[in-house]
Amino acid sequence: TERHAVAELLGGEGVEVVAVGTGEEAMAQLDGGRFDCIVLDLALPDRNGFTLLERLRADGRYQDVPVVVHTGKELTGPEETQLRRYADTIVVKGAGSPERLLDETTLHLHRRATALPGDRRQMLERLHDADDVLRDRTVLIVDDDVRNVFALTSALEVHGMRVRFAENGREGIEALRADPDVDLVLMDVMMPEMDGYETTTAIRAIDAFAQLPIIALTAKAMAGDRERSIASGASDYITKPVDLEQLVSLMRVWLYR
Repeated sequence: TERHAVAELLGGEGVEVVAVGTGEEAMAQLDGGRFDCIVLDLALPDRNGFTLLERLRADGRYQDVPVVVHTGKELTGPEETQLRRYADTIVVKGAGSPERLLDETTLHLHRRATALPGDRRQMLERLHDADDVLRDRTVLIVDDDVRNVFALTSALEVHGMRVRFAENGREGIEALRADPDVDLVLMDVMMPEMDGYETTTAIRAIDAFAQLPIIALTAKAMAGDRERSIASGASDYITKPVDLEQLVSLMRVWLYR
């Protein structure tokens, strides 16, 4: 079955996979053990996957456990927005989804790709040739901290990316209008005048940028920051100080779509 195929894909040395087929079985397992990552299909036979997600996030024990939604369901805009409030990543089932699913769970479980079995290591190498995914793509960094802009620019140019930057939200919007070929935005949320939340909301109000990947950068994981970032229209979220390897993986995921 597909469930067993996913379990086999994600299992291996140092990782124990528990696979269940219903929401009720999932809650029973979660009540009885400790898990470091959850992969959830929305199409469960006994309950709506959204309901299970809401229940997980309301349970203090699992608020910080990464959830990867693996779904074949065509998501509406409101559904995707709702999902992003609760899920860390959405992987839509398709030709490249096993690689993406393996990549995301490897990231969340802090596994070293070099320690994976040969066939799975090759899967990730193919995906990560996805420096191909980053090469010659344009990223706009909106951040008033020059040191941060410099560090990010240096790291991203190594991957062949073109980097533009703006010091505040208004300049960021102007930069996008001037260069609509920007492929992704890194948005600092704490800026004077027009903060990252307002700027993201304003960008999303422009039709041409409705689907533009925007990753919010916050100074620390303050309660409510994630929800506020997603509610303002951010595609994803990462905290400062930025883990560059994690950021690059996140950018690959959004540019791979």
